[in-house]
Amino acid sequence: MQIPVDDYAWGVAVANDLVATSPTVRAGGDALPDPIALADFLAEHRLRRDDPPTDEDVRQVHLLRREVRGIIETETGEQAVAGATVLIRRAGLSPTLERADEGRWEWRVPTAPGACLADELAVLVAVGVLGVVRTLGHERFRPCAAPGCRGVFADISRAGRRRYCTPGLCGNRVNVANHRARQREWSPIR
Repeated sequence: MQIPVDDYAWGVAVANDLVATSPTVRAGGDALPDPIALADFLAEHRLRRDDPPTDEDVRQVHLLRREVRGIIETETGEQAVAGATVLIRRAGLSPTLERADEGRWEWRVPTAPGACLADELAVLVAVGVLGVVRTLGHERFRPCAAPGCRGVFADISRAGRRRYCTPGLCGNRVNVANHRARQREWSPIR
């Protein structure tokens, strides 16, 4: 796998979505319970492998998910960088400078030949985390603002105002609750 250093948003999207699959975050249980769900997750994030995921891949990705959550929950940028550095060393090789499809030069981090799925994901996530710390700052690592949610995420939005780990789930749930509260407040007494 060749991971472009400039496209840290890809790694952060994988990190955020990976953490959000956890039963700690999801009330409905683990969103990556088996190899089929993991294959769907990979396809959704433009990650292709020659071999389909196995039960062992699922187990290893679950362990990685915990590590990624721990990095996003760190208190300082230095801690986040240290955690990402541990992840990148699992399968990351020395960065290379290569021509992109458009002909411009691009820094990439290749992964070791034969690296397992979890280690390749670790490198991708690490590049994402390092990119956020360098470009946006550690303050972009946040807990979800939805009441009762235990999710965490890295906010890479332009304005830096993202509040929910899963905007389509947590954000909608909060908006619906707020709407219903307003409706009750303004409903006529019968």
